[in-house]
Amino acid sequence: MGKKSGTGFTRLRKAFGWSMAGLAAALKHEKAFQQELVLCLILTPLGLWFGRTGVEKALLLGSLLLVLIVEIINSAVEAVVDRFGGEHHTLSGRAKDMGSAAVFLALVNVTICWLCILFF
Repeated sequence: MGKKSGTGFTRLRKAFGWSMAGLAAALKHEKAFQQELVLCLILTPLGLWFGRTGVEKALLLGSLLLVLIVEIINSAVEAVVDRFGGEHHTLSGRAKDMGSAAVFLALVNVTICWLCILFF
C-alpha cells in the first residue's frame, strides 16, 4: 500500500523528495498557501529586523511558519475528502471546516505573537 522507503540515507533522500513534491503541489494548486507564502516572505525580514532577541525572532518567524504548516495539513485533509466523497456529507463538511478553523487559529497566533512582541 505505502511507498517503499528503504533504510538509512536512501530513506532520507526519498523522504526529502516526497516532502519537496508536497511543497511543489501546495505551490502549484493551493491559492491560500500561495497567499500565505507571500505574506511570510514579506514579514520574515521584518521579523528578523524587529525581533530584539533570538526568542523574539523565533516567535515572529515560527508563528509564520506554523501558518504554512497548518495550511498544508488543511489542504491535505481537503484533498482526501474531495477524493473519497463527491457528494455532500456532514462529516466531510465538518473535516473541511475544522481544517479551515485550524488555519484561522494559526493566523490568530501570528497576530498575537506579533502584537505582543512589537507593542508590549
